[in-house]
Amino acid sequence: MQADIVFVGAGLAARIAALRLAAVPKPPRVLMVDPSPPANHTWSFHEHDITGQDRRWLSPAIAHEWPGQEVRFPGHRRTLRAGYATITPESLPAPNVLRAKATHIAPDHVIAGQRIDAQCVIDARGFAPHPALEIGFQKFLGLEVELTAPHGLTLPVIMDATVAQEGGYRFVYLLPFSPTRLLIEDTRYADTPGLEGLREGVAAYAAAQGWQIRETLREETGALPIALSFDAAAFWRGAEVPRIGMRAARFHPVTGYSLPDAVRSANIIAQHWQGNLGAALREDAIARDRPFYRLLTRMLFRAADPTERWRVLERFYRLPETLIERFYAGNTTQADMARILIGKPPVPILRAIRALPERRQNA
Repeated sequence: MQADIVFVGAGLAARIAALRLAAVPKPPRVLMVDPSPPANHTWSFHEHDITGQDRRWLSPAIAHEWPGQEVRFPGHRRTLRAGYATITPESLPAPNVLRAKATHIAPDHVIAGQRIDAQCVIDARGFAPHPALEIGFQKFLGLEVELTAPHGLTLPVIMDATVAQEGGYRFVYLLPFSPTRLLIEDTRYADTPGLEGLREGVAAYAAAQGWQIRETLREETGALPIALSFDAAAFWRGAEVPRIGMRAARFHPVTGYSLPDAVRSANIIAQHWQGNLGAALREDAIARDRPFYRLLTRMLFRAADPTERWRVLERFYRLPETLIERFYAGNTTQADMARILIGKPPVPILRAIRALPERRQNA
């Protein structure tokens, strides 16, 4: 069995890369190897997370989009002008998937019940623990529901932190797909990945809004890694097979969003898959290393009490909107960093000082 490119894994990063490769003048033959059924997730991004040029080739995968977004905190509510968009498994299908487990991966072949030869093999199997990476979790359980009456939302609510703070920083995430169809997601920044209590949180939130659920259409769950410390050089040392997506630790260290990095990787693959792709991906990842964001994550997880973590985010969402846009896109400037840190911190000073050093782990 042969292909030009074999992706081991059929998640978001592999699917976006396949979409990008389909747009090149002579598209390569792509095969994905993944033993698991398709994930029932939505993947979202902010308008400024990607360039206009990337938006053009990515647009067929966009299932829903809105002209703005909202955040809600106990002492602050705000509507942001930046657009917001969501991709679904149906809008971004995985092409040519072999449902089998890869037992051996090499730069030019994969063993998955049979040998599959390829010009290029890419490891996209999803997140795996690594001694060079220390993480917390953004865990969530979401229900897409049909309500008996309109919910009244016109924009996504990407954070409603007015809810009771349980198990870490907690907020509810809302995506309105129609006047009566809605994704309600209980999300928590926590030290452990367990999902206990999240389903009850969704039901309680719906009841508190006066929403009556007619039908639950689907459920999605997950525990995204949030980076506290990372040694990029140690992480990439000795990697023979090119890696992308969560397998390559390509995600926003604070938010867990991975689509912007997946788009970057897709462009690199389209340009270098017939050359030294591993080196190109590694160089981009190291160049895009973001220690400042990991500092903010340590402040959130180590300096703030779990039930008080919301104060860090509430303060952040009082900052200029263009700064917020650059933050989500991973393009925070030196001036932005100073603006984020200046003033009285919303965490105890001594605990903030102790959280400053980034732990380096030998790998």
